[in-house]
Amino acid sequence: MSWHPQYRSSKFRHVYGKAASKDKCYDCVPITHNINDNHFCAVNPSFIAVVTECVGGGAFLVIPIKQTGKLDPHYPKVCGHKGNVLDIKWNPFNDFVIASCSEDATVKIWDIPNQLLKRNITTPKKELLGHARRVGLIEWHPTADNILFSSGYDYKIMIWNLGVMDAVISNPVKILDAHKDVVLSMSFNTDGSLLATACRDRKIRVIDPRAGTVLQEGSYKSHRVNKVSFLGNMKMLFSTGTSRWNNRQIALWDQNDLSVPLLEEDLDGSSGLLFPVYDSDTHMLYVVGKGDGNIRYYEISPEKPYLNYLMEYHSHLPQKGIGMMPKRGLDVAACEIFRFYKLIPTKSLIEPISMIVPRRSESYQADIYPPTAAAQPALTAEEWLAGINKGPLLVSLRPGSEAVKSLPQFPDQEPLTEATDLSQQQEAQGKISVEDKQKPREIERGRKRLKVEESLPENQQTCLSNGFDVFQCSPPKTESELLQMYYRQQEEIRRLRELVIQRDIQIKQLSLELRNLCTDTDD
Repeated sequence: MSWHPQYRSSKFRHVYGKAASKDKCYDCVPITHNINDNHFCAVNPSFIAVVTECVGGGAFLVIPIKQTGKLDPHYPKVCGHKGNVLDIKWNPFNDFVIASCSEDATVKIWDIPNQLLKRNITTPKKELLGHARRVGLIEWHPTADNILFSSGYDYKIMIWNLGVMDAVISNPVKILDAHKDVVLSMSFNTDGSLLATACRDRKIRVIDPRAGTVLQEGSYKSHRVNKVSFLGNMKMLFSTGTSRWNNRQIALWDQNDLSVPLLEEDLDGSSGLLFPVYDSDTHMLYVVGKGDGNIRYYEISPEKPYLNYLMEYHSHLPQKGIGMMPKRGLDVAACEIFRFYKLIPTKSLIEPISMIVPRRSESYQADIYPPTAAAQPALTAEEWLAGINKGPLLVSLRPGSEAVKSLPQFPDQEPLTEATDLSQQQEAQGKISVEDKQKPREIERGRKRLKVEESLPENQQTCLSNGFDVFQCSPPKTESELLQMYYRQQEEIRRLRELVIQRDIQIKQLSLELRNLCTDTDD
């Protein structure tokens, strides 16, 4: 069982969930009563969108993220669909563009104004017509701009290029016709080159979306899958479903072999669906139960036992859906590593739940905030359709850093093995930003200071932050490792500067004491 290892060291061992106070919640929100198994909520740092009830069609609300408290009953809606809205997703690269799909067999793209809504929005920016039956799922591509996937009850997945000028698009760039039943879940790997799906025929498939070929297909008798998720770059899939005895169940799979799960575990006998949510930055996996108030969370490791149980957030208020805030919208000063928005229809309430790492220090905790995906695409739609793959652009969450001018990551390049100086490594990749070009001298000074520290006697050596020693680490082999080492070096330089300032103060104090001592001797 995943909770048996009792002495495993982890910086996320004591993560806890904290519900927001009532004044930080969104009250009097008419949440939808639709029985579809979707999130019904989408969040970004600017807005929270939630599917709502509407007479004579489908609608959803778009509320500014800071507009908490009671919602005006006449608050404007986005209401251009002729049927119930089934899914909504924000564009990951534009906080003012949202996609929605509906029972009316259409997908619509909406522009949201940056000021407070004063009237209903009824005219979409674009309308996608291609499905013969209702559209149940939509997903934006994680790294390519203007690429949207939609899945309908016609058993087809359609790929759309929204970069064209037409307001009505009837021809998708690709149709994936590999399923014999309704697709229940879609998930991309980190660079969006692979798509994992869970289907009502109980099969999990790994698909190359551009070629349209099924690379892996598997089903397991004792696991009826409902939702599936890629676990970042760990080459594993995580699925939730039910066992043959109708217990809620989770399973872990090798993405290259779906014949038998790596791990299978029954959770409880409840009937509600389980939503898997993976955070690739911290390697934490959250399992959110629909119809109950619990959020279980685990830590994923590449070796056995793979799934390490951490803790469970309990609440007596059941959730119908859930929204997730992107990392760039978190409160790093409070050591918040994830934030959920819990839909509670019985109370007409949306309640934020913050997952927090308890730390005493009030400074920025770089070890729990590695570089994360930025709000910029790594590829154009045409590049991705031509077969190019690139990982997401990365950005630091450190306060004061340029959150928009993120550092790009190019996985197509050769791994770095020869360069040892950080600036040389970045120049070899052609990736130094304007800000980074001003850093090599500071890095050199920091290294010289490190060498001075190493040359000191053992009892006078200073401890490096988080046990990180630049000179004992092997050269980074990926761009992500390179960026992490860069930010660690910057943190170490800052600490060394503080140490120099402290020693200057000590020298001044000792000089003053020596002067006072000489004065006393003369007297």
